[in-house]
Amino acid sequence: MTAKALLPAGVQVFERGWLSSNNILLCDDTSTTLVDSGYATHAAQTLALVEQALGGRVLDQLVNTHLHSDHCGGNAALQTRYPALHTRIPPGLAEPVRNWSDADLSYQPTGQTCPPFAITGLLQPGSIHRWANSEWEVHAAPGHDPHSVILFNPEHRVLISADALWENGFGVVFPELEGEPGFDDVAASLDLIERLDPHTIIPGHGPVFADSPGALQRARQKLEAFARTPDKHARYGAKVLLKFKLQEFGRLPRADFLRWASGVPYLHTLHQNHGGGSLLQEWLEQMLADLVRTGALADDGETIEDVAN
Repeated sequence: MTAKALLPAGVQVFERGWLSSNNILLCDDTSTTLVDSGYATHAAQTLALVEQALGGRVLDQLVNTHLHSDHCGGNAALQTRYPALHTRIPPGLAEPVRNWSDADLSYQPTGQTCPPFAITGLLQPGSIHRWANSEWEVHAAPGHDPHSVILFNPEHRVLISADALWENGFGVVFPELEGEPGFDDVAASLDLIERLDPHTIIPGHGPVFADSPGALQRARQKLEAFARTPDKHARYGAKVLLKFKLQEFGRLPRADFLRWASGVPYLHTLHQNHGGGSLLQEWLEQMLADLVRTGALADDGETIEDVAN
């Protein structure tokens, strides 16, 4: 039996990929709720998945675990499709959403896209919500993102872990990319997950899994390596940003991709702090070479193409 088969009735997972986060649909007789909405360029697919699963019902609520573009890029499309949709986000970035700021919401610094959306409420840590005939606890889980939350169902011991824990690791620690501390927060969030003791975990990316102890062990090993050598995490973060955008583009002229990368503020910061005195163009070439070497992209000197992995 797969871990996904262990999920309680009313909990449906749309496993997406790496450009779009997983989406979780929570349904009972009284309400329908979607957790996270994927990336903007996949919005049509998100709508189709939700509409098919709802079978003619209306989507009542949308909640976001955090506001990275791959988790909330479909919000605007869902709000257009369902005009009465109630949308809740963690409280930390409520003001930049209400007074939309691409810079404060990370979309401009990362070179990513997220259409503006509205909110009708907050997903407060410590609050409890009834979705899919069960109570779900909201827990703060900073690290990958300072404002991120995770959602835990104690009755069935199901955890929606967002990017705080995957089956093999966790999301890039974005505060560290900005020169701010974040590794200790990752460790604390992993400790929290261990205390919650989930039996089934729905991650932000990748398949549903049940081996919580194994995943925590792998995540802590990865965290220890990053904390010991921050340059390694910085290079990893840079390559994630490059790979993410290439997944969006698919295939494009090499010169255009490097032109885009040269204008991304996060990549400038990473180069300044971890480039070892190299020129930006040289450093970006090193990142691309690493991605080619690991099979993440193809580069024939004229065109760069994403390689699914």
